Amino acid sequence: MSLLEAVDLTFGYTNDALFTKVGFRLEAGERAALVAPNGAGKSTLLRILAGEVSPDKGTVVLAKDARLGYYRQSHELKAQGSVFSALMSGFGELVELRAELESAQENAASGTDAALARLSRAMDRYQQAGADRLEQRVQAIATRLGFAPRDLEREVTTLSGGERGRLALGVVLAIEADVLLLDEPTNHLDLETIRWLEGHLCEHRGALLVVSHDRAFLDNVCPNTFELGRQSFRTYPLPYSKYHGERAEDLERERKLAEEQAAFVQKTEDFIRKNIAGQKTKQAQSRRRMLDKLERVERPEDVWARAERVRFRFAEAPRSGDIVLEGKDLGAKRGEIQLFSGLDLLIRRGDRIGIVGPNGSGKSTLLKLLAGKGHADDQGSVRRGTNLREGYFDQHLGSLEPNRSAVEEVRSVRGDFNTDGARQYLARFRFYGDDPLRQVRSFSGGEHTRLALAKLLLEPRNLLFLDEPTNHLDIPAAEILEEALVGFEGTVILVSHDRRFLETVTTRIVAFGESGPMVYEEGFRDYTATLERRRRAEAEASRRPPKPAPKQQRSEPKAEPPAHKNQKAEAREFERKKKRVVELERAVAAAESDLGRLRDALKNPEADWERLHELAQKEQNTAKILEALTAEWLKLSEELGR
Repeated sequence: MSLLEAVDLTFGYTNDALFTKVGFRLEAGERAALVAPNGAGKSTLLRILAGEVSPDKGTVVLAKDARLGYYRQSHELKAQGSVFSALMSGFGELVELRAELESAQENAASGTDAALARLSRAMDRYQQAGADRLEQRVQAIATRLGFAPRDLEREVTTLSGGERGRLALGVVLAIEADVLLLDEPTNHLDLETIRWLEGHLCEHRGALLVVSHDRAFLDNVCPNTFELGRQSFRTYPLPYSKYHGERAEDLERERKLAEEQAAFVQKTEDFIRKNIAGQKTKQAQSRRRMLDKLERVERPEDVWARAERVRFRFAEAPRSGDIVLEGKDLGAKRGEIQLFSGLDLLIRRGDRIGIVGPNGSGKSTLLKLLAGKGHADDQGSVRRGTNLREGYFDQHLGSLEPNRSAVEEVRSVRGDFNTDGARQYLARFRFYGDDPLRQVRSFSGGEHTRLALAKLLLEPRNLLFLDEPTNHLDIPAAEILEEALVGFEGTVILVSHDRRFLETVTTRIVAFGESGPMVYEEGFRDYTATLERRRRAEAEASRRPPKPAPKQQRSEPKAEPPAHKNQKAEAREFERKKKRVVELERAVAAAESDLGRLRDALKNPEADWERLHELAQKEQNTAKILEALTAEWLKLSEELGR
């Protein structure tokens, strides 16, 4: 039985169809990627499937009693209160039980028999509903999405845009919906969190339909690909990277069939025209009837053709010196948090350096420091090479003025362009018709990014700083930008969480980890291979019994290379965490035992009210201690697992 079925869906604006006759079904355990260029209607289709928008034609059938979870790209959070209450907002009955328990605990301080009886009943209902287990699962999801235990009490209104996006995703994942609709779920996630999300979704037992521009994510999560076009809807039982080859073969075959039929129809019509009034009238009439009954083969729709017209071309720039940047003892501190310190980095002409790491680790801070846009209190020095022509792409698109048109944005850099010249230039970035005359504030995320890149490429550059340049770009645009950067003769320093983009473009990686930033000289593949070897070694080490320490022999101490020191420090940290996990497991077991004993004592009808009030206070404190211990155990267990 299908969990979700779309039947002949059609939708458009002002009689202009965005898509027509979309039909598919998803069974339990099926995962599919919905792909198309920006503006094709992917998000609109998800909103129709979620019941937020009505189609012009067709129907959506959700299985009876199936629960639907929908993550919007705009992550509009309606939840109020704390982060934890937002995560629990999908469980109305359990939220009410928790509120009742907290109220009963406060009232129990009065010591009346009625208040204590109410506390006992509230606690029984809370435990029977499995709320304890639910809270632990929700806390685990929050930890995976980068929220520390102390963050759970923060007000939703204090969260940044990226934090709100991660919280909105957590709210959707927490309810364990039968049908998941996810619109760009990897935005605002770092590489490790994306890796966890992939595993989480692959274990999902329901149906999944996901929109994403992250090609590696689509390949790892979705064995099926749905292609949305204006006149066509194609389904392939293949991941994204394999779908492209199959699709190209289908288009070629369908084009050939359409051309052959068109040639046949043309030839037949010529015969009819020449013979309809002559000796072969009957043959001509017969062929006309045949043409009237012929099912016409339309030329296939290539949904990616227009998207692939974008062109990122770098203006020719003078050659820089061989040494572009030399950073010595670089560091940065924000508030009381030291993001990184002691980093030395030599950047040569032609380097394409990727900066990766967890959210909040200092990636964009390092990029700004290298670009000369850092904070006055940043540490270290950056020596700049000769003949540099620098360009900076800001992920927040601060270079764009919302009240200007795209033409005005271009002319703010190149005053020698007239309106027609600016429009011709913008056409290279897929701005057609009236788009160049629209105000920037009305642009989509992809249009904003393409316009910012168009401005950046107007002037000759030989050193580029790019902060998340593929955010909001559709897949063809990201691939064309990759190709342009690989052929770029200057130097590139970029921050990104797009793994395919990093694999294709970068020649070296600066990776932020627990022991600070480290440089991987062989690029992103070397970095990921090193992480995988480390994970396998740690997993193997955790399964082996510890070896007895060898006898120490006296010898002269030798200086260790920095890499060895880092490895030893990481090994010591790993052993410390393993020891702490064992301690936490014992502490959690003891706290659970104490909590059970206290809850049993609270049910004793013969205890006096002073004793019950004391027990209720102890029960509340023990529950909080258990919650903190469990959160720490989950966090450390996750880190050891990685």
